[in-house]
Amino acid sequence: MNYQWYPGHMTKAKRQMQEDLKLIDLLIELVDARIPGSSRNPDIDELGKNKSRLILLNKADLADERYTERWMEYFREKGYYALKINSRSGAGMKAINSVVQEACREKLERDRKRGILNRPVRAMVVGIPNVGKSTFINSYAGRACTKTGNKPGVTKGKQWIRLGKQLELLDTPGILWPKFEDQKVGLRLAMIGSINDEILNIEELALSTIEYLEKEYTGVLAEKYGYGEVFGTLAVLEEIARARGCLKRGGELDYEKAAKLLMDDFRSGKLGRISLEAPAVK
Repeated sequence: MNYQWYPGHMTKAKRQMQEDLKLIDLLIELVDARIPGSSRNPDIDELGKNKSRLILLNKADLADERYTERWMEYFREKGYYALKINSRSGAGMKAINSVVQEACREKLERDRKRGILNRPVRAMVVGIPNVGKSTFINSYAGRACTKTGNKPGVTKGKQWIRLGKQLELLDTPGILWPKFEDQKVGLRLAMIGSINDEILNIEELALSTIEYLEKEYTGVLAEKYGYGEVFGTLAVLEEIARARGCLKRGGELDYEKAAKLLMDDFRSGKLGRISLEAPAVK
């Protein structure tokens, strides 16, 4: 299956992002901790090459801790600031403020020397669809969230969100990139739900997910769904269908229903903490 999804509104969003970058001091990029490499839009590196960078590995509670630590080290070696967070529960969020100040220290020092005091850091929040940007902003802002109104040069209606006196955030729509050079990237994005399920063959996606889990997390599926030794990805999907009563009229197994159930269980963390890729070995 060929994985690709680039609706027209993403082109417009990318153009707008290029304009807005002129106004910001820091780029906060959210990635999914299960696929930190594949969930990074390569266009962001080009767009933000002259900006301070903070990468947040969100949904860290769903990812394999061993892999996450390796990714944190990988990003820091590249010169980025990196933190692991779970914006839904708030885990790791308290550390962000100090890292933001550290990332923008040179800018703040320049301001101070020019007599500009108390100007907040302006940060743009970027990331592909479904990495949790809105949840992050709501969690980060809490009840102290106040909209500061339009800024010069920003499209009418766009709002900045002020977080206390030290930071203003600008949200952006989730954008992918026009062509996945590596179809494994597309597959991983589909597995975590960043590509619209409606354009996918969910049964093929489930079989690919089973293939990966059987190889890298042996026994997880058998333990979760309570079946014995079977061979082949389709046989596993059949066992999941039986275990969860996914049947059509007449008692025939409903593969599509079983596939959706499996993907929901995987994406929600019901199969445990699972990562889908490791950083490239030097």
